[in-house]
Amino acid sequence: MTARSPTAAPAASKRLMILIAMAMFVLVVDTSLMNVSISAVVNDLQVTASGVQSAIALEALVSAAFILINSKIGDLIGRKRAYVIGLVAYAIGALAMTLAQGLTAIVIFWAIVGGLGASLLLPAMQALIHGNFAGPAQKQAYALVGASAAIAAAVGPLLGGFLTTYLSWRVGFGLEVVIILAVLAQVRLIRDVPYTGSRKIDLVGAVLSVIGMGGVVLGILVWQEGGEYVVLLLVVGAAALVALAWWLIRQKRSGRVSLLDPDLFRHPNFTAGISGQLLQQTTLGGAMIALPLFLQMTLEYDAMKAGLSLAPLSLSMFGAAMLAGRRAGKRRPAAVIRIGFLLASIGFAGIIPLVPRVDSGWWLVLPLAVAGCGLGLLVSQLNNYTLAPVPDERISEAAGVNSAAGSFGLSFGLAMAGGVLLATLSISFTNLTQDSTVIPPAEKQQITATLEHDAEVMSNSRLAAQITGQPPEVEAEVLAINAEARSRSLQFALLVPLIAGGIGLVNSFRMMRLPDIKPPTERVGLD
Repeated sequence: MTARSPTAAPAASKRLMILIAMAMFVLVVDTSLMNVSISAVVNDLQVTASGVQSAIALEALVSAAFILINSKIGDLIGRKRAYVIGLVAYAIGALAMTLAQGLTAIVIFWAIVGGLGASLLLPAMQALIHGNFAGPAQKQAYALVGASAAIAAAVGPLLGGFLTTYLSWRVGFGLEVVIILAVLAQVRLIRDVPYTGSRKIDLVGAVLSVIGMGGVVLGILVWQEGGEYVVLLLVVGAAALVALAWWLIRQKRSGRVSLLDPDLFRHPNFTAGISGQLLQQTTLGGAMIALPLFLQMTLEYDAMKAGLSLAPLSLSMFGAAMLAGRRAGKRRPAAVIRIGFLLASIGFAGIIPLVPRVDSGWWLVLPLAVAGCGLGLLVSQLNNYTLAPVPDERISEAAGVNSAAGSFGLSFGLAMAGGVLLATLSISFTNLTQDSTVIPPAEKQQITATLEHDAEVMSNSRLAAQITGQPPEVEAEVLAINAEARSRSLQFALLVPLIAGGIGLVNSFRMMRLPDIKPPTERVGLD
């Protein structure tokens, strides 16, 4: 089957580009809606903020853990079919959010089913763009998909905040279902792209990849929830990743099929780019946990105000990505990436000291805009830098690895920031309570025992409603301790994106020492 000619039917080609871009929009806006609606979901479903955080991290974890094997499954069942199945799975997750009455439905349908859908959809989207477009049209298609992702990141918090405040957080997810149905109604425009490689599946490699990436993030999630066997999960995950590397090399040397070609990692530009992709997404994931919680639990903003307060981050990210994509000119991609990590690190470093001192989101405008510009520069360059040294026949496989690194980084950032936040909250609250001269000893023991099992970020208004009946001086002391412990925990959580950005900055100096490589064809990579 031949690829669709971009000159034969320009109108149909444009519609196809928009069709694929709409699917990418849904993928990105979904997480934005979830993050800005945390407080409303917690109140409506009577669940904990940490439970919702875990669902968000689990969705990214499932996507990361299964993206490599689902990339191969998409090759075998057909890229178009994988694309459709991925969209349907995502629609099921969004529909579950509109109907959910508890956290269980969110975890099963939104996090797990939706995460599996994303792991099918992203690699299939990459292959379909390559098969349906060529030359300048292919570059335009990738640019439009990238722009849709940036637009979704920009409008997601605003849209989610408006809908959650004035209608319901469920409406946003219902709109996702409508968009997906519109895309599926026009899916006939997409031509399938035949797969000519081996039909065999590397089951051992697939299992090791799932255990490896899943084990590491799952261990952090269990630690976040105060569960057991944390060290065991982390060790198993790390061992599985090491075993995966050994297995891939062994399969390559013996001439047998492998989950992915280990020779991809022989090129230093590719490995440096993958590292940058992982660190950029870790930076973003850590911020996505700490910032909404600060706005909704510390400043007690509703979803609309929280979305508006996050607008400097998302809008500057969108603007910087578009501007850098058009005007980077002869500037080295590695140089732009270095500036991106530097600005992101400066922005998040500027927020940390403000957390316990500000009473309005206006104080965050400048550091959020600086961090957003940095992230936008990274989005504009990292994918091209990573995929440039890869030959066309390996581009789909390389893009799968690129997407896996991004998904793993996002889930790792979400889980790590959440775990650090809750651990710091529990320790700080316990220590401050024990040092208090106002709270009676019996109350101190009860607070400590409760925190060991159910530590969560809580606004002072919600906490005040739960401690009624205490003497006024005790209530005031508990609220003061909660404010101090909560601020301290949010500051420590923001160290996750700051440290990830700093490591990314160091990695960018390595990129600067490597020669620039132009891609074999005009292309722009997917996140």
